[in-house]
Amino acid sequence: MPETAVPQAEHGEQTGPGGRGEQTEPDECGEQTGPAEHAEPGGRAESGDGYRPGYEVTAERILEFIAARGLRPGDRLPTEVRLAQELDVSRSVTREAIKILSALGRVRAHRGRGLFVADEPGLLAPRKTDPVFFMPTDLNHIMLVFEYRRIQETEISRLAAERATPAELRAIGEAVDRYREGAARADSALFGPADEDFHLAVATAAHNPFLTQAVQKARQLLAQSTVIGLGGRTIDRVAAAAVEHAAIYEAIRAGRPEAAARAAAEHIDNSLEDYRKAVRQRLFG
Repeated sequence: MPETAVPQAEHGEQTGPGGRGEQTEPDECGEQTGPAEHAEPGGRAESGDGYRPGYEVTAERILEFIAARGLRPGDRLPTEVRLAQELDVSRSVTREAIKILSALGRVRAHRGRGLFVADEPGLLAPRKTDPVFFMPTDLNHIMLVFEYRRIQETEISRLAAERATPAELRAIGEAVDRYREGAARADSALFGPADEDFHLAVATAAHNPFLTQAVQKARQLLAQSTVIGLGGRTIDRVAAAAVEHAAIYEAIRAGRPEAAARAAAEHIDNSLEDYRKAVRQRLFG
């Protein structure tokens, strides 16, 4: 997956949920540089037999902080200084973690006001009354999102086989070809966007905008797991996925709804298994 440019976060006063509480000066405290429970002074954190960058672990821990305190969208987070102290990591590592979470849409920085839990509604990015808070490195959450995607993708592929127009079939086929070419070149800058284009083109061919939006939301969540759980690395199954994309396309083009649904289900099942292995290896060594 291509890396995303991340905006610099702005920080202000700290309060509890709801945005009320005492003010703090964001830059008065000195930088906390002592070793953390999860991080080494050099900015890398040990996990099982391998290593994860300290900012990646810290991003995960900020999400845990939000969930543990029951913060909801729109609630104010502590300042960068206070978060660094709370998590016992350096301010520079905390700053990088906030940048990642900002890019992923999990937190929002408002100049002159501070840092807030993101209030953009969406699947597992809860509103005030929703009970679920998506954790990108929680294997159970990842499996649930894949389960949700399996339901989506099978029905979308089935509908696309019944409803796709010639122009939509061309769009799917072109995405398949670009993905195959990117896989052959091992070029993520080519196969990454082609993967997005393929799934969006199939969803578009289903002629149900609600399903299209649901597909986009689920893929956004899995993108968060790729960035935080896999350090932005693409799972090493691109060649197999190229074959699976082609099978889905051929079934849709032939107007075979059940075959398209089966091919889509196989694609999601295989992706989940490889994703689960990759995350587990990354997190636990």
